[in-house]
Amino acid sequence: MSDLRSVLVTGAGGQLGTELQRCRWPEGWQVVAIDHDTLDLRDTAAVMAKVASGDDGRPWAAVINGAAYTAVDKAETDLVTAWAVNAMAPAAFAQACAEANIPLVQVSTDYVFAGDREGGWEVEDPVAPLGVYGASKLGGELAVRTSGARHAIVRTAWVVSAHGHNFIKTMLRVAESRNTLSVVDDQIGSPTSAADLAQALMTIAIRLVEDAEAPTGTFHFSNAGAVSWAGFASEIFRQSALRGGATASVMPITTADYPTPARRPANSLLSHDAIRVAYGIEPRPWAEALSDILDELIGAAK
Repeated sequence: MSDLRSVLVTGAGGQLGTELQRCRWPEGWQVVAIDHDTLDLRDTAAVMAKVASGDDGRPWAAVINGAAYTAVDKAETDLVTAWAVNAMAPAAFAQACAEANIPLVQVSTDYVFAGDREGGWEVEDPVAPLGVYGASKLGGELAVRTSGARHAIVRTAWVVSAHGHNFIKTMLRVAESRNTLSVVDDQIGSPTSAADLAQALMTIAIRLVEDAEAPTGTFHFSNAGAVSWAGFASEIFRQSALRGGATASVMPITTADYPTPARRPANSLLSHDAIRVAYGIEPRPWAEALSDILDELIGAAK
């Protein structure tokens, strides 16, 4: 098909990469998803060559870089790898996309913010990452912004799905052997369905390809509503119980009660104003998205 539009997607085996492949792309569009076995993101020359080579000789329509070094605690002592994957790889993608004159959608994180105030973070709010992961992701953002490539940087938070490793699956697994779980209650955010995030990224990528005047810059996407990790866990178990799945009691604790090598933002809430205005994307409530994920993991509520 000569007019087929191919979108290069990184992180094929991750939550987001999986959902981008499951999205119903319009006729004439296809995703070519690659993982670290196909492309080592630490090799910037290989990254640029992958973009330049296109898909079977055809230029890529766009690139969605959803891959990242997300081991937040490990990053504190693995600085070089974290920066290579989270900052230098986006720099290479961005330069190659600029040279090929194709748009780049770069996925970023709430960890670029300090999380030290209440309310949803706006896209233009000051950034102040607390650790290596957030700093390296911010480095990737800066590289993309200064590359000259048409781009959309989409920050997200608390990504969950029926795939891979995430908070929902961890809670359900641990509840199989424990009746009570201690969960942090003083970190607030909005859980994000990887499927919903994928839909948003697909919408943005297609618009960037088809409309030369499509909005560019930085946007936020998460599901709607605010909850703590403990509150999230409680709702997971409430909905799981309706399906005959694992359940447990949740004991709220403080961040100080559960020390980790990397500091987490106390407030990860992201404002959706920018993505709503630019792309008409209105995220649905997180509890509704959770229901869909549990339907896939456990089955429909009884």
